[in-house]
This record gives sequence, C-alpha cells and structure tokens, in this order.
Amino acid sequence: MDASKEVARGLTDIETYLYREAHLQAARRRVAAFTARAPGLTQEQRTDIERWYLDEQKYVARMVTEHVADRISVVEEQHHVRFGRWLRGTAIAMALITAAMLCVAVILGTLN
Repeated sequence: MDASKEVARGLTDIETYLYREAHLQAARRRVAAFTARAPGLTQEQRTDIERWYLDEQKYVARMVTEHVADRISVVEEQHHVRFGRWLRGTAIAMALITAAMLCVAVILGTLN
C-alpha cells in the first residue's frame, strides 16, 4: 500500500473513531440524564443501567453499520450488472455501426 492510501486509510480510521466516540458521549449524557431522574437508584444500579445502555447503543450502531454496508454491497453489485449490460450493448452497437460503415465504404468504392 502506498503512502497516500495509508494516509487516506488513517484519516478514515480517525474519522470513524471520532464519530463513534461522539455517539457514545451523547449516549452517556442521555443515560446520565435518565438515571438522574430516577431518585431511588443506588450508584450500583445507575452504573448497571449506564453499562447496559452503552452496550445496547454499541450493538445498535454495529447493526446499523452492517446493514448499511450490506446495502451498499448490493447496490454496487446491481450497478456493476447494469454497467456490464450497458457496456456490452455499446460494444455491439459500435460493432454494427463499424460494419455498416465498412459496407457503405465498399459499396461507394465499387461505384467509382
């Protein structure tokens, strides 16, 4: 892998990390606000709820990411199929046009 690809990969990894951390920080704020409104919870119960909620948020984020990645793969495959058909049709059309032009050239050449 050349340096520019490594840099691009590194930037993508940093962006992914920062996005994930921002998501988790927002989840921490939400669950802390939730547990603060429940006056009867012990610190251990608050910690358990926060841990469960963050684990759930990580799971949901992973599921969404996998779904999006799967969907992108499907759409890319559909695009490749459509592009292959278009390319094949274009090649056939070009071959037919070339053959027709050769026929016209031969006919015009025999008339002279």
